[in-house]
Amino acid sequence: MKPLLLSAYTATTCLGVGIDAHRAAVREGRSGLRPCAFETVELPTWVGEVDGVDAFVVPPAVAAYDCRNHRLALLALQADGFEAQARAAVARYGAGRVGVFVGTSTSGILETELAYRQRDPATGALPATFHYGATHNSYALAGLLREHLGITAMAATISTACSSSAKVFAAAARQIALGTIDAAVVGGVDSLCLTTLYGFASLELTSREPCRPGDVDRDGISIGEGAAYALLERAGSDVPAGAVLLLGTGESSDAYHMSAPHPEGLGAQMAMQAALRSAALEASDIDYINLHGTATPANDAAEGKAVAAVFGDRVPCSSTKGATGHTLGAAGALEAVLCALALTDGFVPGSPGTRAPDPAIPLRLQLQGAAAPLRRALTNSFGFGGSNCSLVLGRRDA
Repeated sequence: MKPLLLSAYTATTCLGVGIDAHRAAVREGRSGLRPCAFETVELPTWVGEVDGVDAFVVPPAVAAYDCRNHRLALLALQADGFEAQARAAVARYGAGRVGVFVGTSTSGILETELAYRQRDPATGALPATFHYGATHNSYALAGLLREHLGITAMAATISTACSSSAKVFAAAARQIALGTIDAAVVGGVDSLCLTTLYGFASLELTSREPCRPGDVDRDGISIGEGAAYALLERAGSDVPAGAVLLLGTGESSDAYHMSAPHPEGLGAQMAMQAALRSAALEASDIDYINLHGTATPANDAAEGKAVAAVFGDRVPCSSTKGATGHTLGAAGALEAVLCALALTDGFVPGSPGTRAPDPAIPLRLQLQGAAAPLRRALTNSFGFGGSNCSLVLGRRDA
């Protein structure tokens, strides 16, 4: 594929709002996880909750979309001046030439959970104030951003579990290559809800302590919430040195099991190899890998085999989910932004929470962050059902 410029990007998680908060946390190896006290949830687990979401006021023009997920979406959109830069792109290219591609897993399902408590005791009907189409409906996220930013071009929400907002980069890149649009707002948003917390607990996938990706004693995930965005544009000859580019995308679907990865990580291998082909690169060209690294026994083991099969043990790898929690449908975009930050700063993130790397995972796991001359990075996102996506990003001067 032809490289695309990330002309702007931002992230909001339990580490804070905006790039500077994430830069500081990565440098310090700090985690934002804390014991779960969300809503009425009673579970012995840790979560990554974003402060200030409930207090955020949705603008009147899009008040119909008001729910926790969309408050998080708009709060994050304002960080780092991203909304202003997105609007500038709309003015530059035209409202019909900028697309919106966003990922989420549960969208505004919390609104449905809250409405269910208020159903009519006689008929079971949900309250009249509940608007499924503008809250719980997965497309609502794309619809909100499209309307709020004054965009008239195509808009889509991708919901493929934990690979959702990695796949939006691939979807947007295809449309730009086809010429249907000139630029795209891409990203992902997922917020805490009862369905996710109790659902993962019922699968025995949540940890009682902060998650420990790649650790010999890892025992499950820490669920987080977050939002991240990037503005993708064609990379012209005037792109400055040091700018971050999307170099390649790779997708696969191994369909091995509904909630477990292929034990040898075959689908993961296919996605990474496809991303390298898309970028016209070899495995030896990658300087850092941001692992999917969920901290469940099966996922980390399978990803370790897959990465080792493609890259060996040469490349520094880390999982940032020990800092942010697993933000599910937002994880792909979030970790792409963290890779962009690593490339810009020349700093390999560590793996917060991980204490003793599992010797059965044959990777060069980076426990502590460290300075390094990074040129290109790969990030992995693997979802339930075997929906996999890998992205390759690089510096302009590479």
